[in-house]
Amino acid sequence: MKKNICFMLAMALIGVPASSKVVLPSVYTDNMVVQQLSTLRIHGKATPGSQVTLQTSWSRMAQQVEADATGEWYMEVGTPKAGGPHTLTFSDGEELTLSNVMAGEVWLGSGQSNMEMPVAGWGKVLNYEEEIRNANYPSIRLFQVKRETDVQKRDRFNLAYDMGGWQECSPQTVPEFSALCYFFALRLWEELKVPVGVIDDNWGGTPCEAWVSADALGAVTGFKDQVERMRALGFNRQAIQEDNDARTTAWLQAVEKGDKGTYGAMPWHTAELDDSQWGTMELPTHWEKAGLPGLDGVVWFRRTIEVPAAWEGKQLTLSLGPVDDADVTYWNGTRVGATEGYDTPRTYTIDARLVKAGKATIVVRVNDISSEGGIWGKPTQMALMQGNERMELAGAWRYAVGYDLRQAGARPLAINHPHYPTVLFNAMIHPLIDFPVKGILWYQGCTNVGRETQHEVLFQTLIHDWRKQWQNPDMPFYFVQLANYLAPSDLQPESAWAFLRESQARALCLPNTGMVCNIDLGDAQDIHPKTKREVGRRMAAIALHHTYGQKKVSWTAPVYKDYTVDEEGRVTITFRQPEGCESLVEEDNLPGFIIASADRRWHVAKARTEGDKVVVWADDVPRPVAVRYGWADNPTCTLRTASGLHVAPFRTDDWPRQ
Repeated sequence: MKKNICFMLAMALIGVPASSKVVLPSVYTDNMVVQQLSTLRIHGKATPGSQVTLQTSWSRMAQQVEADATGEWYMEVGTPKAGGPHTLTFSDGEELTLSNVMAGEVWLGSGQSNMEMPVAGWGKVLNYEEEIRNANYPSIRLFQVKRETDVQKRDRFNLAYDMGGWQECSPQTVPEFSALCYFFALRLWEELKVPVGVIDDNWGGTPCEAWVSADALGAVTGFKDQVERMRALGFNRQAIQEDNDARTTAWLQAVEKGDKGTYGAMPWHTAELDDSQWGTMELPTHWEKAGLPGLDGVVWFRRTIEVPAAWEGKQLTLSLGPVDDADVTYWNGTRVGATEGYDTPRTYTIDARLVKAGKATIVVRVNDISSEGGIWGKPTQMALMQGNERMELAGAWRYAVGYDLRQAGARPLAINHPHYPTVLFNAMIHPLIDFPVKGILWYQGCTNVGRETQHEVLFQTLIHDWRKQWQNPDMPFYFVQLANYLAPSDLQPESAWAFLRESQARALCLPNTGMVCNIDLGDAQDIHPKTKREVGRRMAAIALHHTYGQKKVSWTAPVYKDYTVDEEGRVTITFRQPEGCESLVEEDNLPGFIIASADRRWHVAKARTEGDKVVVWADDVPRPVAVRYGWADNPTCTLRTASGLHVAPFRTDDWPRQ
């Protein structure tokens, strides 16, 4: 590339005047891979009214268009078959050249943290040091999108600070890149021997709805009203912010007024209140672990102590440790402090005039908006101190719930929050839709656990939406089913994780979709399993078989089809055998199956393979009505093929989660 072109392009992309007048979409940089035998749809800017010329090294003919009065221009450019390196030279009188451009196969990887998980960095996949040392593949190119949000569709995005555009894969560039994208690309390159480009476009902890366009999301139950409000406000950032601020204020007021401890007959911060009927909780702890699972809201804590006579009339220091999220703290009915911040240790001063010998009551009102809540630090952080003397406060406290946020509904999200509907599509996906990709790789779902019915519609809507945006109704869309996680269990028929996995699998009803089952690759203690090389291999197997026609590549285990029940109470499971599917490994003692009796009570079952079928039974269930396999947060599953591809969790019933 010409001297200083990298600098000029970067300056143009952030709107700073530079020598070159031509401004390209953010994805156009040195080292990029363009999808072979496709059409680039390029929207750019140049000197208003100028003639914009593009000369590619793969064509003798230059293309020319005229920039309009605002400098906008558009052209379509055909790409060659795989190969390179190539150059693209743009000019409106001043030249901008992109060099070391390859034609090959381009895939977009998106989703949440298991797609984001880097090879090293916070991820550290298995054998990551060796993987990095060996990652010298200049024909594999990496592109990373900066994580941003917007309630308006963007035409351009900012390049990730740590990569700054397309880069050749090397030990220097791969450590902070998506491990799944990298291992997928590596397997494709090994088989196809053509340049492979992967786009790392994800954000950990984000829900499906943030990745869907407003036009598509407005048809999904639960989001229609919000999308209509945004549309009525013209998708104007300031107007949506003002509307959101007003809604948040109203919500906070409703929560405050709903708190029984504040607005009841006798305020709960008073020393005179009789708390003998309250519950008891050992502090410090998050209250979800101590009898209040899933609660967000207000909980009041009280502790009555005996103040030594020697402390009377002396200033005291009250330490509580961190409180999640906000607290207001009282001493004998007098407010002595308030703090926000889930990880901020609380330390308050008790004025000497308030300290009397005898009984005293410490009251802490805790307000938790999301996730875990409570007084949760170390036991040594909870104490009342006078000089060098110390009274321990860890232990039994009285507690009562003042308000459950489920009564108020969900708190309005800040419009720049990555969970806000549509904002990731607008800022991180929309700028790419004119750049052709071969297909999509998707790994998301953890944040939608517990909302499986809604997720089923959301996920299929997203697939339709992205195909429409890319103007490619047959675009391959391959995704990863959630791995096993949390405490192992043999009997967990109401597992929210299992129901979410099912909602993912139901997207296979759409054409040109494929699912990686990794029910065997998870980690009970880590939501981010380190086995990303194998996940990438399985994902690539789907693409090699379906997209690239390598029909001998094994890409799936048998898929549940049907069942029958005989007079002896044995359930026989039959399976579909898609093309490229191996037979099941024979096993006499298969774990992972549960069976339901006529009263819909579930029992751990016995199972074995019989040829290409599985027979399931339980001695204490003579008349079974349903069977489930792999139906738990973290089931033990061994139903697999010889190459290690596992049968995805399934069930024969359609009963809703209780």
